[in-house]
Amino acid sequence: MKNSIYFFLLFLMVNLTTTQLQGQDSSYTRSSDTGTLRVIKDPRLDKLVQKQIEVNEYTTRTARRSAAGFRILIMNTKQRQEALDAKALIYGKFPELKAYLWHQSPYYKLKAGNFKLKEEAEAYIRKMKTYFPRGVFVINDEIDTNFLNGEKE
Repeated sequence: MKNSIYFFLLFLMVNLTTTQLQGQDSSYTRSSDTGTLRVIKDPRLDKLVQKQIEVNEYTTRTARRSAAGFRILIMNTKQRQEALDAKALIYGKFPELKAYLWHQSPYYKLKAGNFKLKEEAEAYIRKMKTYFPRGVFVINDEIDTNFLNGEKE
């Protein structure tokens, strides 16, 4: 009795397995096949793609505003008022330059300009040495490309 049950189960398992192993017939082709594919999609997908394009544009806009360039380091001091006075002097004598005051404790750093080329910055240094006798230097910095040399592009 046990043997007949085992034999029946074995027969059933082999029969089910062979039906699962049968693949598709690759020699069969339909005569009505036109070679084109028709896609049916939800029109909301186009709106979703457009919204994603807008989000990508907004988030990468700020990254495109800055680039590697040069600025002039006017002063590096611990005195806040001295840095503010120097910034006012920059705006008065060189209104085309944008001044940046950075506080990096305990120092106040005053930088000016957005230059793509080092030679442009060096031309301003010669003019600034009369107002800042302790020295001004050209430094590598991330510049704002919307305000090159104080004028909006």
